[in-house]
Amino acid sequence: MDNSPAELITRSDTHRPLVLVSSSGTKVIHEAAGCQAVYLACFRNYSVLPGYLAEHHPRVAIIGAGSLGEFREEDQMCCAWIAAGLISKGYVPENLQTMALVNRWRNAPANACLCSRSVDYLRRTGKLSDLDFILAHVDDLQAVFTVRNGAVEMIPEEQVRPAAVAAGVVSEERV
Repeated sequence: MDNSPAELITRSDTHRPLVLVSSSGTKVIHEAAGCQAVYLACFRNYSVLPGYLAEHHPRVAIIGAGSLGEFREEDQMCCAWIAAGLISKGYVPENLQTMALVNRWRNAPANACLCSRSVDYLRRTGKLSDLDFILAHVDDLQAVFTVRNGAVEMIPEEQVRPAAVAAGVVSEERV
């Protein structure tokens, strides 16, 4: 099956293991293996990350995987939303290009990505159910996912929402 979120939730063979392959994301995750920590983000969990990151890391790099060598609008938006959350916690953007990206997308609604070549592809191939799924599931997961020893793990909920995050930890480091 394609990496279709709409198809994935309707499959009946959930007794079998599932292997998800994403050409762009897989490459970035593999190359980041030497980093101190790697977290996965998308439209579904973007808002929970700034608080968790502020609690655990004084300096953060946000990398958009892109698609076919392009930094697509949906990737820009998700990166900007996370960066805006970090900035609200006291982080400072590394450069003017980062700040321009954040300013462009920080308050954009999810459907602002409709101008993307990715959305054009979904329209051309009749996969509008995927687009509908994506737009209907924005920020619906309050979960943090990390990569450890080559495997994706969900961080336990009690570690994601400690009291210090609710109080607003501030860092003067750069994003």
